[in-house]
Amino acid sequence: MQVNALDHVNIITADLDGTARFYGALLDLERRDGPHPLPADKVQWMHDAVGRAIFHINSEDFPRAYDRAVAPGTPTGAIHHVALNCSGRGEVVARLNAMGADYKENDVASIGLRQIFVTDPNNVLLELNFYEA
Repeated sequence: MQVNALDHVNIITADLDGTARFYGALLDLERRDGPHPLPADKVQWMHDAVGRAIFHINSEDFPRAYDRAVAPGTPTGAIHHVALNCSGRGEVVARLNAMGADYKENDVASIGLRQIFVTDPNNVLLELNFYEA
């Protein structure tokens, strides 16, 4: 199993447009709609110069694959999860099972992505992303 890179940070907001404009203006990130089937009026992704989606911005009312309470507007309360780009999915699943960990899996077939959601001991939600060729 290997962590290849930080994949993205997911932010929940009551102001989708304003948040996207902020990251575009401050960090020169390009705003794009999320991949199908994510609705553009609920989800925007902010991409760096080489096309990586650094920030995933979601409206408060958008349902999530792993739903949990967040508090937009409070310090760090709008952060829903931290995502890591990983390889070795089978090994991770075996480790989680051996730990007796509670986790959830999700597939995003349109972009060849298999996900594992798990919380750490501090209740930080991790999204472990495994992109398939």
